[in-house]
Amino acid sequence: MNEKELRVALLGSGSWATAVAKILMENLREINWFIRDDDTIEQFRQYRHNPGYMRGVLFDIDRIRFSSDINQVVRDSDILVVVIPSAYLLDYISGLTEDISGKYIISGIKGLVPDNNMVIAEYFHTRFNVPYESIGIIAGPSHAEEVALERLSYLTLACQNEKNASLFARLFSCSYIKTNISDDIWGTEYSSVIKNIIAIAAGIVHGLMYGDNFQAVLVSNAILEIERFVTAVHPISRDIKSSAYLGDLMVTSYSQFSRNRTFGNMIGKGYSVRTAQLEMHMVAEGYFAAKSIRDINERYNVDMPICEAVYQILYNNRSPRKEIQKLTEKLS
Repeated sequence: MNEKELRVALLGSGSWATAVAKILMENLREINWFIRDDDTIEQFRQYRHNPGYMRGVLFDIDRIRFSSDINQVVRDSDILVVVIPSAYLLDYISGLTEDISGKYIISGIKGLVPDNNMVIAEYFHTRFNVPYESIGIIAGPSHAEEVALERLSYLTLACQNEKNASLFARLFSCSYIKTNISDDIWGTEYSSVIKNIIAIAAGIVHGLMYGDNFQAVLVSNAILEIERFVTAVHPISRDIKSSAYLGDLMVTSYSQFSRNRTFGNMIGKGYSVRTAQLEMHMVAEGYFAAKSIRDINERYNVDMPICEAVYQILYNNRSPRKEIQKLTEKLS
């Protein structure tokens, strides 16, 4: 299959979706782009950039087929690239009535589906009968802001079918994106969810004025926490030190672009959860993930002291200073 001839649709209109569109247009003649709001589409066409996010990224509008009709976009596409904050996924695709069981799905979502705590691959398989072999997961350290600046980034495309994984990887490979493939859709998804919780912890300890030495201890313990969990959920051979796992954790925990770290930093400085949420203009996925992962872990009983501390701070209004102090006694 020639990827340049593929009909690819993008679902989503945030900063990461905009960065993904930029990557896809390096390799495709045109893309279909579902954006729910017609005013946003009109402004996009007029100014050649996303009016809400990443305004410095200009697009060749003649190569984009915008539509606010999700079913029309789905009918006209072979591959659906879904890049929507997990908290809003169900609402965003609520109008979808087309059969997508024969489509390829590539998820750029780093979160769990609300209410049922499913990873994205599981949700599309269960809800829409999409075979796991037709579902790809975008993993790895990849802040939208750096992609927009064309700074070299590495992505892992995970799919249980190696041929499809390679196809997906070619769609995302360009001069500033290098790609790898993996068959670990479960591990890469869960790892990307948990690293957002860890990034909130990293932000909290920074806000509490802990130094770089402790940050390093926190992150080195965190990758072990992630490994314990993904091994319990899906015990296959994987290298947890690779960029899809450790690299993504590190960049989300340390980067100035990390919204989860920013959110945690505000909590550490004394903001209430609600105030921090109101002041942020983007979604901190780790907030929702903290509860979801705790709920899932009731089945597995994995030792996850960092995630537990974040949960207690965010959902039980525990003192960040006291919870982190208790956490310091559990790390090594």
